[in-house]
Amino acid sequence: MPRFDLDPDALETYRPDVREPADFDDFWSRTLAGARAAGGEVTLEPVGTVLTTIDVFDVTFPGYGGEPVKAWLRVPRGEAGPLPTVIEFNGYGGGRGLPTERLGWASSGYAHLFMDTRGQGSTWGSPGATPDPHGTGPSTNGFMTRGIEAPDDYYYRRVFTDAVRLIDAARTLTIVDADRIAVTGGSQGGGITLAAAGLSDGLLAVMPDVPFLCHFERAIGMTDREPYHEVVRYLSVHRGASAGVFETLSYFDGVNFARRVSAPSLFSVGLLDPVCPPSTVYAAFNHVDRDDKQMRVYDFNEHEGGQAFQWDEQALFLARLLG
Repeated sequence: MPRFDLDPDALETYRPDVREPADFDDFWSRTLAGARAAGGEVTLEPVGTVLTTIDVFDVTFPGYGGEPVKAWLRVPRGEAGPLPTVIEFNGYGGGRGLPTERLGWASSGYAHLFMDTRGQGSTWGSPGATPDPHGTGPSTNGFMTRGIEAPDDYYYRRVFTDAVRLIDAARTLTIVDADRIAVTGGSQGGGITLAAAGLSDGLLAVMPDVPFLCHFERAIGMTDREPYHEVVRYLSVHRGASAGVFETLSYFDGVNFARRVSAPSLFSVGLLDPVCPPSTVYAAFNHVDRDDKQMRVYDFNEHEGGQAFQWDEQALFLARLLG
């Protein structure tokens, strides 16, 4: 993939004026208050595995509307805590997978919570286990246009609420140090990371990796790749709906959540990424109003970004924060 976006020097200063609804904070305060008022129980069930150094628990926690959402909790075997904790969100279409996957954080001494993304988990990898029991109006295949007619109905309202409620749930667990929670995820997981961080206080760190769901209006007009192209297909049929669609999406734009991030941040970007164009990642990064933010740049990589190299960067970043 040839370089197609802004040159690297321009990316470093790219800070576009992305639309933000006047009632953005009220919308999310109302949404989260409703989810918290709905209540629900956090449960942990031990899972038998072949692992000898890690304990795994099947977690159910109340998400949007109090609806049950699944996650895995992995911890070093025999640890009682409280431990520094990494909460991770998944890429588009993936499920929480098997209990024996994603062992790096627990192997490094952290409690690790990996959230299932409601309704997803049947596109790649191992399956998901959380339904999304909400119907929507007309939409394209995929998740990007589900409920896109109105912010209250949009799919990612439920997903982002689930993410915040998982942070709430984590802080009730004795194994978790409530003052040392980091959030991370790649692609869609990076977009969820920004939302969770923008809507939560007191986090240790924010680590979005090649984040999706940022600067929608630029991304949708720039790339012909999925999942952004789902919105293009929708608008090619629903002619004249673009004003309402982009108004809805503005409530879910990672740039607006980045403005509200209140913890040290480590981003990554692939400069040849055709799925999440580099300028959309920098749009979010450059709106984080903190001096303790960092960007790892993978000059010749596409949407895979740094992969294991970036995980090492994240582990070192957290180790430095923890002293």
